[in-house]
Amino acid sequence: MIIAIIVFIYALTRLYFLKKEIKRAAQQLNELNNNVTAKKIDIHYFDRDFEKLANEINKQIDLTKKATAEKRSTESELKKAISYISHDIRTPMTSILGYIQFLESDEITPEMRKEYTIIIKNSAKRLKALLEDFFELSIIEQTDYSMKIEMIKLNQLVLEVLLGFYEEFNNRILEPTITIPDRDIIIMADPSAVKRVIENIIVNAIRYSSGNVTIQLEKLNTTIQLTISNSVYTLSEQDLNHMFDRFYKADQTRTGKGTGLGLPIAKSLMEKMDGRLTAELIENQLFMKCEWKK
Repeated sequence: MIIAIIVFIYALTRLYFLKKEIKRAAQQLNELNNNVTAKKIDIHYFDRDFEKLANEINKQIDLTKKATAEKRSTESELKKAISYISHDIRTPMTSILGYIQFLESDEITPEMRKEYTIIIKNSAKRLKALLEDFFELSIIEQTDYSMKIEMIKLNQLVLEVLLGFYEEFNNRILEPTITIPDRDIIIMADPSAVKRVIENIIVNAIRYSSGNVTIQLEKLNTTIQLTISNSVYTLSEQDLNHMFDRFYKADQTRTGKGTGLGLPIAKSLMEKMDGRLTAELIENQLFMKCEWKK
């Protein structure tokens, strides 16, 4: 009888403290949900099962905080992207409309009319390029975007792409340093996607190089790596951190010819092929590295 009474008192006491601790935990969650506090819940009465429950609740709190932070970051990035694209669309549109008004005048000379027409055409081309890149990126980022994976001789593909930029290199008086092995370097990837990636990076290198461009293809222990580097004088670490953000331009006046979508498109395509595209700045030299698994 005495043992039974002791067991009963123990169970009753334990139930009392557990109920009290549940109320306390509920109060802490209520304060957290109402933004009274940001602190995770803690317990005073240590019961193994209740401690496990508290740990799981705290894990969920961490996940919720992380999701909220990611949502805010995404919203912030979206607002910036909308701001950038609005500016980039408005600029050529303003130019087009302005020069159309000039063309409507009866006082302009044939030479001026020809000059204004060329300006309108260039502005329209810039606007077309922006919209096409924006559309392409939105398609690539869809979860059901399909890739045609096959065996590619990467060394041959890189040379083919470089040959297409012969005039651009000449116009900028750039002589690229090219290091590509003679033996075949094989990767499994989408040929058109790989070509677009290389083209976008080379365009960026030519456009912003301050003196040299280097292309190197090599086979490492576990990966195939293509490195395209160019010298830069005005690029900062902050620019490097945002280089793959949509519409981001190191030139904050946004007067450059690029759309700010070339590198984000390249990075998205690399990720779709289970590859990596990274950027590194070392002593005024920008290194863009594409990596594919062997």
